[in-house]
Amino acid sequence: MKRFGALVCLLVIGGIAMIAARTPQPPALDIQKVKENLYVITGAGGNSAVFVTGKGVVLVDTKVPGNGPALLDKIRSVTDKPVMMVINTHTHFDHVGSNEAFTGAVEFVAHANTKSNMERMPAFQSEAGKRFLPGKTYADKLSLLSGSERIDLYHFGPGHTNGDSFVVFPALKVMHAGDLFPAKQTPIMDTSNGGSGVEYPRTLAKAAAGIRGVETVIPGHSPVTDWQNFLEFGEFMREFVAAAQQAKKDGRTVDQAVADFRLPEKFKGYGMGRLKPNVNTVYAETK
Repeated sequence: MKRFGALVCLLVIGGIAMIAARTPQPPALDIQKVKENLYVITGAGGNSAVFVTGKGVVLVDTKVPGNGPALLDKIRSVTDKPVMMVINTHTHFDHVGSNEAFTGAVEFVAHANTKSNMERMPAFQSEAGKRFLPGKTYADKLSLLSGSERIDLYHFGPGHTNGDSFVVFPALKVMHAGDLFPAKQTPIMDTSNGGSGVEYPRTLAKAAAGIRGVETVIPGHSPVTDWQNFLEFGEFMREFVAAAQQAKKDGRTVDQAVADFRLPEKFKGYGMGRLKPNVNTVYAETK
């Protein structure tokens, strides 16, 4: 009987181990220093910026749902100060998904359109969920804090959504671009949340002209880079949208435009996984 009991116990333990091995594990988060008092946390959604100020931490974006504890662990690995403010660059679940983990005297900030978009998300429709909606919003520009800790938020128009914010840390010459610059690739043009293909490059051009002094850029979903690569992405989007619009004017179908599209050599290495959806969006917006 003892041997039988031991065998059963081993089988149970083995079964649990097999189930655990098959159960998807949340992606590991990693934290890296960008500049003095500024860090980026990667993994499990969009890049999150951690800005440590004298009074507390300002967090930019909160990743997919369920990552609050892991985010807090990473923040605590560099400071014991509490999170006092959360800035959401836009409405998508991989950037606002863990807002609910930041309780207490935490101020939530975003563009006014992002707040409206978030209000349509199930996670923010209950009375409990509404507490994690932006309490402070803006239209074109908003400055937070002061002195060397000042943070400037800019909105230049639709692109990824209609509520995208560029988050600039002037003293550090760093900008978090959100998903208006996700990576060197064809981006998501979320028209259901007010995004636009035709306006996308115009919005990037306005940002390039209207934001000064930035040297380092935190993209939405790729490693920290520089201002020149942000400008290059704007050129890529301008040329891509112009090519799609010309293809429509020439009477080509979407499939023909996709088949005929040739990536200029200077953009070699750009991911084109959303080529057809992007062409579809530009076609729909081009009269």
